[in-house]
Amino acid sequence: MRILIAHNAYQQKGGEDSVVASETALLSSRGDDVAVYTRHNDEIVGMSRVALAGQTIWSSRTEADIAKWVADFRPDVIHVHNTFPLISPSLYHVADKAGVPVVQTLHNFRIFCQQAMFLRDGKVCEDCLGKLPWRGVVRGCYRDSRVQSAVLGGMQVLHRALGTYRNKVTRYIALSEFSRKKFIEGGLTAEHIVVKPNFVDVPAGTEELRKGGLFVGRLSAEKGIDVLIRAMDRVPECQLNVIGSGPEEEALCSRANIHRLGFLPRDQIFHHMQRAAYLLMPSICYENFPLALVEAFACGLPVIASRMGAMAELIEDGRTGLLFEPSSAEDLAKKIVWAEANPEAMLAIGKHARNEYEAKYTSERNYQQLMAIYIEAIAVRNS
Repeated sequence: MRILIAHNAYQQKGGEDSVVASETALLSSRGDDVAVYTRHNDEIVGMSRVALAGQTIWSSRTEADIAKWVADFRPDVIHVHNTFPLISPSLYHVADKAGVPVVQTLHNFRIFCQQAMFLRDGKVCEDCLGKLPWRGVVRGCYRDSRVQSAVLGGMQVLHRALGTYRNKVTRYIALSEFSRKKFIEGGLTAEHIVVKPNFVDVPAGTEELRKGGLFVGRLSAEKGIDVLIRAMDRVPECQLNVIGSGPEEEALCSRANIHRLGFLPRDQIFHHMQRAAYLLMPSICYENFPLALVEAFACGLPVIASRMGAMAELIEDGRTGLLFEPSSAEDLAKKIVWAEANPEAMLAIGKHARNEYEAKYTSERNYQQLMAIYIEAIAVRNS
């Protein structure tokens, strides 16, 4: 199969960029002919606000680029990951005109929420879900800027009016059933959305007794860093290693039981995952499908996570991990104390987590799902 992958890369590499790289490598390793069309947010440096606004709403460069890719590469399908802000939804219209089916992975909620996570002032906010996004503009939900929020809101409104999201994308990929339901609430058609999780390739961890807690991810407010700190203050006898960096990093400095390891390459992350007793995921926002969760499962590492969003769906409480009440440092601390007091039970939970990984989140399983989605999209477009 000939697959053109399109992705607007972020200035700070994150989970979406990793997924794009992994899926591209997976398809190529199975013999598919894969090409990648990339724009990078580094291009924004030096670009005028007017030019960037125009690119965000409708990119003429994307029109020309994709038209050339279609003519030269002749893809059977175009798989889009992120179009914001430089690729823009103009890509969908070019593909539609050329008769090429489009599959879009929905990594976040950007098409309905300017902040992309349904989060405002540290709490879940769905005020723009299924509605005109004027509230997001008035509140400056995108980067605390009404001007930038207005540009993003203009993109959302224009492409809803043009039917871009409903009519120009053949199939959407939601990363969890929770996310799929939110996109349907927002106005996407149910039959257009299929669920396919992310995957990782990680060898099984050791079965020896593990020790201590671990956090892996961006150190930012939506990841529940404040909840994490308050919980660890309640259990000073427990030790936590923290991998990652971000704006909340300084808040961790004064805690004797929190050890900052900074940013680490993936092989070192897996090393720590295979030796920790539990992974903490105290996010206060809806997580679509946190990559660290499936990496932990692959390493046989139980996850202690907020009972919200996709995490409440992906973790079976007491079997593949533990769930605590969102934003409750007290409940998180109780779960940590239980985990520390029951190492054998946590080892058993970790084994169940590894079994869950092998059943649902391997590269082979993911490839089968991807191919089924592509084949269906091509059949729908040709019908």
